[in-house]
Order: sequence, then structure tokens, then C-alpha cells
Amino acid sequence: MTFREKLLATLRAIEPILAIEGVLVLGSEVPNLLEKGAASTLVISQDVDIGIPVQRHAEVKAKLPLIQGLVASQDEPSVWLPQRWDLIEVNFVGIDVTLQHPNDVYVFNDASFPLLVFGTLSYLLPGTFHHVEGLRIPLPSPAGLLLEKLVTERSGVKGDRDLLVVLALLLVIGDHDVRELRERFHLLVPETREVVRSNLTLLSLLDPVVGMPDPRLHRETVAHLLALVEETSR
Repeated sequence: MTFREKLLATLRAIEPILAIEGVLVLGSEVPNLLEKGAASTLVISQDVDIGIPVQRHAEVKAKLPLIQGLVASQDEPSVWLPQRWDLIEVNFVGIDVTLQHPNDVYVFNDASFPLLVFGTLSYLLPGTFHHVEGLRIPLPSPAGLLLEKLVTERSGVKGDRDLLVVLALLLVIGDHDVRELRERFHLLVPETREVVRSNLTLLSLLDPVVGMPDPRLHRETVAHLLALVEETSR
């Protein structure tokens, strides 16, 4: 069974959650889904992140019993583990658009369904519904997802992988998404703009990671985006 088949089967298993307004599929699976035919070859990750607006928490919680083939982890109730070999892990995270700083984080307390809420996710805006094999998949705007990855100060393997998700997105987005990114970059405070520039510079220097796009083959693409944001900063 291919990873693409597992990803789509997992999204189908949580379809009642995806139907709730404001819920978004996030993270490394977005470039996989945006590939032609949702080919899912750009980023190999054995989980899928689902963003839950905090104001929709009660609606999502009410639909959790409808999820098929996954069960909440006893240690982390926001992580749902596959009970079948054809599914992958699902991680639920909270979105609070009122957070003002990317480093803000808090726990949305709930006895059975708590959520970690990250300030970086406030950069996300709903994009379009992506239709694949009968699934209606809510995705964020690519520009917002790029910003979410680029405004976070990370290090180590996790940081490298997040930056390679940025590269994967750059390979599937359009010129209008790049224009939106420039416009939104211009609205950032100088400190956050510097983090974005630093992360793009780091991405341009990364070595390959197995199962992810090879940054050596796309140095020019990253350099072009860095030049665009530098121009915006003047």
C-alpha cells in the first residue's frame, strides 16, 4: 500500500472532523496533497496534523466518536493512533487567531480532548477545499503555511525537516501565492521579518534529508524567494 493511499484513507477516517468550519489539514502533508493528483511524494511523514480553531473545540469533540480506525493515545489525548495498518497517526493542534506573537503557546484545557495551541498557527488563513477521490480536504492558504514554518525559530533535525516542508511547498505553489507571501511578510514586525530571512538563508544551505526534497537541486528557487523578501524589506 502506498503512502498516498494511507494518507487519503486516514483523511477519510476523520472526514466528520474535516467537515467542521475552520478545521484545516496542516503541516508536511499539505505539499503532498497539492502535488498533481495528490501524488504524496514530496514529504514522507508518518502523521498528519489537523488544526482546530479553539472556538470550534466543542463541535470537534462532539464528532470524535465518529472517527473510524483510530483511537486517542492514553498519554496524549490530542494524538490519535491508528488501529489499522492502512492508516497513519493524527495530531490535533489548536489555532487561536488572537495570539499576537509566534512564540505564544498555551494548553486549551479539556479533560478528554486538550489541545496545544501555538502562536505560529495564527498566521494560517483558510485557503481552498482540495478535492481528491471524493474527499473534500480543507487546506490553509500556502502563503500562510509558509509563514507559519518560517517565523518559528527552530534548530536540529526537527527544524531542518520543517524548512524542507517550506521547500516542498515552494515546488507546488503558484505566483499568486508568492505575491501573497510578500504582502504578508511586509506586515510583520522587523524582529519576525529577520527570523524569516534567517530561516530562508538556512534552507539555502541545508543538506539532503531522506524522503524529502533535495535542497541542493533548488538553491535558485530559495535564493529567488529570499531576494523577493529582501526587496520587500527595503
